[in-house]
Amino acid sequence: MTEAFDLVVIGSGTAAQTVASTCRAAGWTVAMVDKRPFGGTCALRGCDPKKVLVSAAAAVDAARLLAGKGVHPDNLAIDWTELIQFKRAFTDPRPEQLTASLARSGIRTFQNTARFVGPSQVSVGDTMLIAARAIVVAAGARPADLPIDGREHLLTSDQFLELPSLPPSMVFVGGGYISFEFAHVAARAGARVTILHRDARPLAEFDPGLVERLTARTRALGVDMRLGTEVRAIQAIDGRYRVTADGADDARTVIDADLVVHGAGRVPDVDELALDAGGVRYSRAGVEVNPYLQSVSNPIVYAAGDCAATDGPALTPVAAYEGRIVAANLLEGNHETPDYHAIPSVVFTLPPIARVGLREEEAHTNGLAFVAHRKEDTSTWSSSRRLGEAFSGFNVLVEQESGRILGAHVFGPHADETINLFALAMRAGVTAEQFKQTLWAYPTHGSDTAYMV
Repeated sequence: MTEAFDLVVIGSGTAAQTVASTCRAAGWTVAMVDKRPFGGTCALRGCDPKKVLVSAAAAVDAARLLAGKGVHPDNLAIDWTELIQFKRAFTDPRPEQLTASLARSGIRTFQNTARFVGPSQVSVGDTMLIAARAIVVAAGARPADLPIDGREHLLTSDQFLELPSLPPSMVFVGGGYISFEFAHVAARAGARVTILHRDARPLAEFDPGLVERLTARTRALGVDMRLGTEVRAIQAIDGRYRVTADGADDARTVIDADLVVHGAGRVPDVDELALDAGGVRYSRAGVEVNPYLQSVSNPIVYAAGDCAATDGPALTPVAAYEGRIVAANLLEGNHETPDYHAIPSVVFTLPPIARVGLREEEAHTNGLAFVAHRKEDTSTWSSSRRLGEAFSGFNVLVEQESGRILGAHVFGPHADETINLFALAMRAGVTAEQFKQTLWAYPTHGSDTAYMV
């Protein structure tokens, strides 16, 4: 069976939905294909459900930090089963709601594996062929393949979010976003947590001084965090797992745990798409695209989101942004290119760490003359002290001649919201002096920013 559409979108996440809805509103016939339940990583398996778990951990953490300061958090605990049920109230209805919404708008949906069978043709499963004037690859990302013996025993982040009960102990392989965020939740829920990271420094995209503070905060929480430790093997033994790793000076580390979780990064989920058959060039970074997010080898193909090889960070707002650009270029011809300047990023630990713009080493590499307004310990500031938080700090880079903000790095309570103020200032060209003179509501975390520039 063969059907023809103006546009076929592979994937159903943020980028895919943006492209499909925009082109459909312009009168195009649109099909959307996804091998997984419709909704994408963020809504079903990523940022949204993760934040539900983080919110519960934050409530418990807030009460515990104020113990002895007027709050008595006795017997306060996370009921993991109830929490997962609450999380499912967000995720379980989403695929049906989305497919119904897409159908109402006239978008055809196919839940099956898509594969290129030619430059303008995509097979859907084994029985259907779709011909299209344009194809958008927005297939997202998946956990990276790791060269570890016994890697089949690794639990993915998707599976972690579906755990019906929390085991007593777990090991996270890798020291990235996923490991830090889930470790902070699991530890506050009562699990014994270990993070094994092969490099000497985790979270390399963030300010190193503030990452050190976060690492100290993580260890103070009770997480056994081992840096410079590379996992070599995972064995299943009597219903549990034995993790073998090499540490500094090749010292052997052996840890037994109830669960081992993959937290060592994600890669574009394009292996099953048969891109070669469509003449679509790709690399480990994803579908190779020109500045208009168009395939460099097949002009009817575009890519957006985590599976596109761009300079943009793998973040949900970036996927939506790239989706808007792809839709505009499809409808009106290539004329829009993405601007990845001043896009904020957050690790939702407790407290969170956030960044936007350049790190110090990047500013030096670019030959910029700047002043680093750095204070790695603001625990005595009222905004931290009144919450009982002993770990907070910041580093804001201001260009000497122009006064523009080159980068902002914040660690502490509500850093995830505070960073948005810096992102807005940087995108709008607001100088540090103008930022400093702004009258903020007080006392708020926003009002602290006047002392950071």
